[in-house]
Amino acid sequence: MTDPRAAKDAARAQARARRDSLSDDQMRAFAADALRERFLEELVRPGLIPDGPVAGYWPLGSELDVRPLLLHLRSGGLRTGGRSIALPVSGPRGQALTFRDWDPALPLAAGRYGIQEPGADRPEVVPAVLLVPMLAFDRSGHRLGYGAGYYDRTLDVLRAVRPVLAVGMAFAVQEMDAVPHGAHDERLDWILTERETLRFTQ
Repeated sequence: MTDPRAAKDAARAQARARRDSLSDDQMRAFAADALRERFLEELVRPGLIPDGPVAGYWPLGSELDVRPLLLHLRSGGLRTGGRSIALPVSGPRGQALTFRDWDPALPLAAGRYGIQEPGADRPEVVPAVLLVPMLAFDRSGHRLGYGAGYYDRTLDVLRAVRPVLAVGMAFAVQEMDAVPHGAHDERLDWILTERETLRFTQ
């Protein structure tokens, strides 16, 4: 029988190499802009996302950059109405993330993994929409993360309190035929790439 952990580790190595191969900065900028427009056109303007804060992430390594979308939402750009936006704060491995309001005019601090985070003086928020980074995804709504369990635990905790819309953000090249997953892996509601939108819940 295949070891699930070994299968995930092998998939992570493959997925990371594939994502890291996207070295063209112009293509990356195009993808970030395309994701912003796709999110606004297909989720915001039809009213498919709930009211409330939107939590994104500060890109780590070769992750897709969602900051253009977050800044647009915060500024109250066309038809968005202006929203509170937040970034995650990492605690001990395997625990749920917390989120703090992000004011782009204020300095950030390096967190547990060297990722930029809002300072401790920023208010904590509970997101209604969560933009989720990943190494890979498949067409059943499963994602492959880094193995620390942060997002699975976070979605489990948030969904136990109230609905939260989990939107995976990825490059199209990050798609896999089937992501190895277990009983505790949380599925996403949507996945957006620069090429298409995948919806898994009604």
